[in-house]
Amino acid sequence: MGFADILEEVGSRGPFQILHVTLLTIPMLMLASHNLLQNFVAAVPQHHCLLPPNLTDTKLPADLLLRVSVPIDSKGKPERCIRFAEPQWHVLNQNWTAKNLTAYENSEFTFLLLNQTENNILNVELQRCDHGWQYQQTDMTSTIISEWDLVCDLRSLKQMSQTIYMAGVLVGSLIFGSLSDRLGRRFLLLWAHLQMAVAGTCVAFSPSFAVFCFFRFLTGMALSGIILNSLSLIVEWVSMRVRTIVGTGTGYGYTLGQLILAGLAYFIRDWRWLTLAVSLPFYVFFFYTWWFPESARWLVLNHKADLAVTQLKKVARLNGKTEACKKINTEKLKSAMHSEMTNLKGSYTALDLVRTAVMRRITICLVFVWFSTSFSYYGLSMDLQKFGVSIYLIQLIFGAVDIPAKLISTVTMSYIGRRVTQSASLVLAGVTIVINIFIPQDLQNVRTSLAVLGKGCLASSFSCCYLYSGELYPTVVRQSGMGIVSMMARLGAMTAPLVLLLGDYIPVLPMVIYGGSPIISGIIAIFLPETLNIPLPDTIEEVEMR
Repeated sequence: MGFADILEEVGSRGPFQILHVTLLTIPMLMLASHNLLQNFVAAVPQHHCLLPPNLTDTKLPADLLLRVSVPIDSKGKPERCIRFAEPQWHVLNQNWTAKNLTAYENSEFTFLLLNQTENNILNVELQRCDHGWQYQQTDMTSTIISEWDLVCDLRSLKQMSQTIYMAGVLVGSLIFGSLSDRLGRRFLLLWAHLQMAVAGTCVAFSPSFAVFCFFRFLTGMALSGIILNSLSLIVEWVSMRVRTIVGTGTGYGYTLGQLILAGLAYFIRDWRWLTLAVSLPFYVFFFYTWWFPESARWLVLNHKADLAVTQLKKVARLNGKTEACKKINTEKLKSAMHSEMTNLKGSYTALDLVRTAVMRRITICLVFVWFSTSFSYYGLSMDLQKFGVSIYLIQLIFGAVDIPAKLISTVTMSYIGRRVTQSASLVLAGVTIVINIFIPQDLQNVRTSLAVLGKGCLASSFSCCYLYSGELYPTVVRQSGMGIVSMMARLGAMTAPLVLLLGDYIPVLPMVIYGGSPIISGIIAIFLPETLNIPLPDTIEEVEMR
């Protein structure tokens, strides 16, 4: 008899598990909103230099004033970061148009304006947008870009804010993963919910960009704590026969959250109110998290068998197992887990993840899997404006594609296995991204469809690796292991926007990297052991013996 048998006696698929899993899944709805919030609160509106004050008093239409004040770029739109030092009235008088107006920049920061119709050349002095910018708020009425003028010379700060958020997620993976194995899942989950609520509220009221980034860092940390501890509490309280379905159901919470974000952002166009709307629910989550029982597995393995018995009796009563409630006691529980407790050592660290051969192989393979999944996922998902359609529509499509993707992964994980599902989803994602390189730019619908398909495969990979990793690591280091691989995922998410900068030198290089990374990791995933219909391991020795 092991802990799995004890859990079956008190009920592993009863009313307690239904309520337990449901309450732990609900916060996932808002986690998706925080993770992808940047697409809306940092949306870059069309903008150009503010017109000189002396021009705004004239009676000319706004479009003509703009034409004589701001040069036209190669796409026929007003330049975003420069304006004429003096109004160029001849543009109106001499039939200068957007099509035959060409701009060449030289070292003196002046432009040569060519009227090809009349073969005229004028050397025109330019200025930076010293008076500020004018924004066309078509998608959002207010964003951090328009509020703090994060454009032109400061445009890189947009990517920096997302990188800082992902750095918080990375740090949170390390801190919460390590502390959870020492202090317990429930306490750290409580703290993470409270931190998310408070930090998210502070983000909404940030008076400056620096303060905004600081509290976004804290929300990133909290996100890691919520995900890691919620998944462990779910996996450690349900039967192995329903782990796949339960794990995928939890993943659907994140999927539904993406759809909710699209709806919230559509109706709440101000970035401060939108941030507040996705943060306030965490106060509610914090209060009802007090009801959750601590993981009985963790309690026993940390020499708290009496508390584990109390929690098991609570579960038995909620599941209507009155006889099991009477029979369960400390001696029976210790006897059932005698082997696991005998193999325990004093304490475990992250080094135990690579100390032995099988654990080392698992950790190395999972590092590649998590990094590539997150790297390519956020490479596709975090710049929705590049698709040239409504950001609300593309967010809805990107969220909706997860529904069939995760359904297919559930079926394959249940009947074929975790390893094949993990490997195939990564390879397919990489192939679709690479194919997109050869699709002409004017076939935008085809390119977007392939990107959506690739994103669906990566969502399937995410759904699998969360469940798969929790099953591969033993209870004594499960949170430490999940923390390490989650850290690698956040490192991938931090790296993804930086790779886009390589496109300035070699346009196809970002897509080659985004596509090649999951293909390589999909091949590496073949070397992971299968966990389908295998009980959760509690000690490192169990993992090695398998």
